[in-house]
Amino acid sequence: MDKFKTKENIIIHGDMSMNEALQYVGQLKEKYPERDFTKFEFTVDGEYVDVAYNYNDKPFERIRRITGYLVGTLDRFNNAKRAEVEDRVKHSVGNEAKDEEILQAIE
Repeated sequence: MDKFKTKENIIIHGDMSMNEALQYVGQLKEKYPERDFTKFEFTVDGEYVDVAYNYNDKPFERIRRITGYLVGTLDRFNNAKRAEVEDRVKHSVGNEAKDEEILQAIE
């Protein structure tokens, strides 16, 4: 690693021009248009280039199956559907029921 270059969020270790690094950046942005890249790091080792990059995670919306519909939020449900949601039986997974029984026994 005889050279170290940097430009904003691009770091180059080794013998590579900034123009070549920008071409790699362009290819990555074209291949992954949905990603919000924050940093690129290129390490040149002879004929090989190691490319590392960071990007911001995008938040995701939780989807649940409620009363037969796949929904993220209940804001589009009418009053009848909201009542169905409130009245539905929620099932526990694992030992949650046993944990509650143990806590009640301790008290």
